[in-house]
Amino acid sequence: MGEGAKRPPPGTPGDPSLLSCPTASAQRASHIQAEDRLFKHLFTGYNRWARPVPNTSDVVIVRFGLSIAQLIDVDEKNQMMTTNVWLKQEWSDYKLRWNPADFDNITSLRVPSEMIWIPDIVLYNNADGEFAVTHMTKAHLFSSGTVHWVPPAIYKSSCSIDVTFFPFDQQNCKMKFGSWTYDKAKIDLVQMEQAVDLKDYWESGEWAIVNATGTYTSKKYDCCAEIYPDVTYAFVIRRLPLFYTVNLIVPCLLISCLTVLVFYLPSDCGEKITLCISVLLSLTVFLLLITEIIPSTSLVIPLIGEYLLFTMIFVTLSIVITVFVLNVHHRSPGTHNMPHWVRVAFLGCVPRWLCPSYHCRSSPSVGVPYSHAGLHPGTAGPKAKAQVPVGGLLLSPRIQKALEGVHYISDHLRSEDADSSVSGVRVWGASPGCLYPPGREPSALRVVAWVNAVSSGRSHSPWSPPLESVITCRECLAGSS
Repeated sequence: MGEGAKRPPPGTPGDPSLLSCPTASAQRASHIQAEDRLFKHLFTGYNRWARPVPNTSDVVIVRFGLSIAQLIDVDEKNQMMTTNVWLKQEWSDYKLRWNPADFDNITSLRVPSEMIWIPDIVLYNNADGEFAVTHMTKAHLFSSGTVHWVPPAIYKSSCSIDVTFFPFDQQNCKMKFGSWTYDKAKIDLVQMEQAVDLKDYWESGEWAIVNATGTYTSKKYDCCAEIYPDVTYAFVIRRLPLFYTVNLIVPCLLISCLTVLVFYLPSDCGEKITLCISVLLSLTVFLLLITEIIPSTSLVIPLIGEYLLFTMIFVTLSIVITVFVLNVHHRSPGTHNMPHWVRVAFLGCVPRWLCPSYHCRSSPSVGVPYSHAGLHPGTAGPKAKAQVPVGGLLLSPRIQKALEGVHYISDHLRSEDADSSVSGVRVWGASPGCLYPPGREPSALRVVAWVNAVSSGRSHSPWSPPLESVITCRECLAGSS
């Protein structure tokens, strides 16, 4: 046909494409016929229940491998690990061999797994669900008789959870695969690869796989005399602690720090007990939250649980101490009397322990007990050398004389200031001193404390004159009277 000639329209008798259609259709038909003939050749008289070995004494070697697609969940409460895995199995079936040249060069064929013999490999430590593969996918047959079968499965395997370092824990979960009925003399397992295939693994948001390796073992069980082989895969997984750190650890630490602030609050605010109870209730909520997560076992206790428990104990003790402090704070001389043991402890033992040098200087001898009668003239005498203990305090003769002067001045002023026009009397004359309102003179114990403070040079009170002024003022008043 020349260059200027027109091409016949498609579908017309002159179209050259119609010349090649019978050839392609014939090839497809021949290939389909070859597959049909191959199916009939392979499965005519095939028994799927018999092991694919020429002799009954022969062993079927099954090459086994595991590929994990997803770590779905780790249930600490029920101690289970849920995984999505692919079981890679490969064995040789001499009854499924053919010559590709006899069947239009067909080298492989995919057949339903229900039509051929397959090993009954199951998960030994299954916790819930199906032990064997439930989704029966097709198997891939090769002309050499090799059968390659990779069924997917979702397993829930038992896993012993150790929550000692929760949420910074690391678990070791195992998956044990093996034939359920065939012993080592019938079926033997060979690992395809030592480690688990992680090429198709989808990362989990809570756990990270640190290591996953398989080991071949054989074991004799009590039920049977034969030895059964298995391949056990150990998954070392580590928890990602960011979620629990932000939502559990940090709030617990902050709430625990509030316990210290209870002792910083003033006793008059009235919120000390409220703060303690609030902290205790918050810690109880977090402890209940942890109890819901961790398994109910007595083998191990998580450290965070022990921390919360001891913190709750300390908060309880702080409540008890706060109640005691508030009780003591709201006591007064009008409502309670000072117990004898408090007087001995805080007025005798504690000062002696805090200021041992002062007590050593002021205790060479022990005098008679203090009494109000001994402070007046003629009862004890101003020249007495013995020291008098008053409320746990030892008085030197010089302090006794000053104390007698104070009482004498107080009595003298009370007798002279009978009229109410005088709002206050200056005790110390022209020298700087303090005004005592009528009826507001210091009590005996307060005077004793002041006299001791003056004698040791520690008194800075505006109403505290020198001892010499007290003695001199008393002598002046006695002379004027």
